[in-house]
Amino acid sequence: MLKKAFAITAVAALLSAVFFLAPLLDKDERARRSEAEYVSMFKEVVDIVKESYVDKVDDKKLMTGAINGMLAALDPHSTYMPVTEYSEMKVHMAGAFGGVGIELDMRNGKLMVNAPIEDTPAFRAGILAGDHIFQIDGKPTKDLPINECVSRMRGTPGTQVTLTIVREGTAKPLTFRLTRAIIKTKSLKARLLEPGYGYVRIAEFQERTGEDFDKALKTLAADNGAPLSGLILDLRYNPGGLVDQAYRVADRFIGEGLTNGDIVTTKGRDAKSVQTLTATIGEKEPKYPMVVLINGGSASASEIVAGALQDHKRAVVMGTQSFGKGSVQSVMTLNNGDGLKLTTARYYTPSGRSIQAKGITPDIVVEFAKPAAAKKETEPEIREQDLDGHMQGAQESKPAPETKPAVPETKPAAPPKPAHPTLLPKVNGAGKEPSEQELLQKDNQLARALELIKGVNVLKKGLLR
Repeated sequence: MLKKAFAITAVAALLSAVFFLAPLLDKDERARRSEAEYVSMFKEVVDIVKESYVDKVDDKKLMTGAINGMLAALDPHSTYMPVTEYSEMKVHMAGAFGGVGIELDMRNGKLMVNAPIEDTPAFRAGILAGDHIFQIDGKPTKDLPINECVSRMRGTPGTQVTLTIVREGTAKPLTFRLTRAIIKTKSLKARLLEPGYGYVRIAEFQERTGEDFDKALKTLAADNGAPLSGLILDLRYNPGGLVDQAYRVADRFIGEGLTNGDIVTTKGRDAKSVQTLTATIGEKEPKYPMVVLINGGSASASEIVAGALQDHKRAVVMGTQSFGKGSVQSVMTLNNGDGLKLTTARYYTPSGRSIQAKGITPDIVVEFAKPAAAKKETEPEIREQDLDGHMQGAQESKPAPETKPAVPETKPAAPPKPAHPTLLPKVNGAGKEPSEQELLQKDNQLARALELIKGVNVLKKGLLR
């Protein structure tokens, strides 16, 4: 009897131990079972849809829809790109393609010319802003997707395309036979606002932005006939772009004489994925006063630049709160040629700040003064924290950096387009741009930035007692 009772007790103890240890011993196994169950459930749903849905279902549509849904469940910036969209993205970021040089827009089903790009086949042929492109190679453009129209106009340099254009005030359609050429788009615009005071607006960080920025600074100094007395870097409505190009722009101002030359740290899932990009040793810009302009449309790579310059106290950040996109997307090519944009890291400013869902707070807040006519049409600006499924910001503690010289090839996603038009001059386009005086009169943020820089120089000269 005692033996039997002891045996029962021993079995009960063993079962209790197994029950207690099961969560520890079988955690991986239970995870594998859970994954297998969901995969099986997914296949079951697909079979039911294909068999019972009211219409015959296209397999490609069904699978790409499932992929999109899966990525949308992660965050707003992880996306699947079909090969055509993926190719277009690569062309856009490269900033060069074979075409005729026209900025396009679709208005009420009509393909319209926003502006020809200067020194391109379209510009030299006399195509004007406001022209309606009625046909491309004899085929109507009405109600065609704008991407398809763009594809028809692009092609191998040296080949020809014929555009039939309807122009207001002209009795008959005009025909232009254009020879395609290499079109290089510009991601930035530079000018002197006053003698000694430079202005550079970066619309997006593309593959040549860093190189173009270096050239622009040298050109401004040459046009001025002397080193600049101050610079305004305009990153308003800049949705981001390539991290390595943002790094290169910030590197022009950071590193010399500093014990900490960090520009940005990216941190993925584990400690091995931490990378810190530090400033290089070499030629830097003179220590003139500098203002960086930002607003709710400034995101990702533009926030990296603003945050780095702010943390190193190299520039005053002015404007309104930025978008708050503190994540990095890596772009991968799938086996079939399609693209996958996946969030793989968060980035941190030199002081260890994560701006995810927070944004960069300006040192001096200056709201943009909109014209009275535009105020009624203005909608609230959308930021990262307003997007469904956005990632939460990480704790604001700087991860232990594993410094690597290589710059990761990442392409951050863009925030939504601004809810209202901007008065800033276009980066591309051959239309007449406003004079410096007109620009300052229309743009109170720019005017305040210039006043601040000039005031700093007055104080440095000791003219105030």
